[in-house]
Amino acid sequence: MRAECADTLAEESANPIAEGAKAPRYFLDALQDAERLMKYAAETGVTIAPETRSAILRARSDFDGGWTEDVAAQLLTALTELADKLRPVTAGSLEACHSDSRPTMHIYLIWAIILSAVIIPASICTFISSAISDSMRADITTANALAVKLTSELGPPARTDVGTTTEVAELQEYAATVRALYARARRLNAFVFPHVTVPQQLVGPGDNPNDRAKYLKSKFELQIPLQDLPTARDALTLTYQDVRFFAQNIMSDTGTFYGALNSCILPILYALLGTCAYLLRTFEDQMSNRTFVPSAANSARFLIAAIGGTVIGLFGGFTSQVSASPLAIAFLVGYAVEVFFSFLEGLIRTFTKTGSAASAASGAGAGKS
Repeated sequence: MRAECADTLAEESANPIAEGAKAPRYFLDALQDAERLMKYAAETGVTIAPETRSAILRARSDFDGGWTEDVAAQLLTALTELADKLRPVTAGSLEACHSDSRPTMHIYLIWAIILSAVIIPASICTFISSAISDSMRADITTANALAVKLTSELGPPARTDVGTTTEVAELQEYAATVRALYARARRLNAFVFPHVTVPQQLVGPGDNPNDRAKYLKSKFELQIPLQDLPTARDALTLTYQDVRFFAQNIMSDTGTFYGALNSCILPILYALLGTCAYLLRTFEDQMSNRTFVPSAANSARFLIAAIGGTVIGLFGGFTSQVSASPLAIAFLVGYAVEVFFSFLEGLIRTFTKTGSAASAASGAGAGKS
């Protein structure tokens, strides 16, 4: 509407307002702005000069007829006085608070929901996979130590005695660790895309669940009565080697998949979420102060935040200044992109000074020669 009024203003400004003529169309905006500001002043208890109020009321009464240059001049003067008195509140911000606040809030809400719908599951999967991977590494360390210890204590399979209570307990711990490692590996496999194929020797032959259950029991459980400890140890070690190979493949794929997610994708999403938080906070303040005006700069801020989240990992000097995780820093970059830009400008000034100093030193050396 204001663009149309601006075009009309260019066409009609050259024509004088005849006595009793209908007001030019672009003056309707000025009259509505003045009335909007006057109403806001009345609501907030701001005192308005009587002549300012009278000029606006006269312009409204004479709008459809009896419009003169004097009425127009008084209206514009009244509008100027109101705009100066109520600054930073403007007629445009009052209109935007009334008509544009709900669509803007709707857009911010959609952005926040979309980002949360991606960030929350990704963060949960990353946390769970990391915890399971840490437990698996601990299990592998424990099982390796037990395998070495039992090999040293029990010796070759030629041994026929039952073994001490300590050796039996260690063998049972060995079996429990292998079972735990296998269970965690199967659980972690659900968080890897694509899934790692379970080795056939850890699944069992056939498709009958009962047969497979019996097979897995024979692979992971110690035989009762437990008489030949070296043989039981060797059989369990063969199973452990298959489980360890399966687990290490999964941990390798998990590290690659979630490493890329944490380094490339999540920083961008957290930076965008930080921008949403900043815009919502700014929107709340502007709505409270009646200074909200829609701006195309908000869309540009999302793009800037995405760029900052993409490259934040490249600047170790910036991340080392804050004792927080990389994702938290990406959120802060999205919330306050000005800080990141200040850091970049500081780097540029450092490089410029270094280059100037090197050039000066080179010129001085050439002069001496």
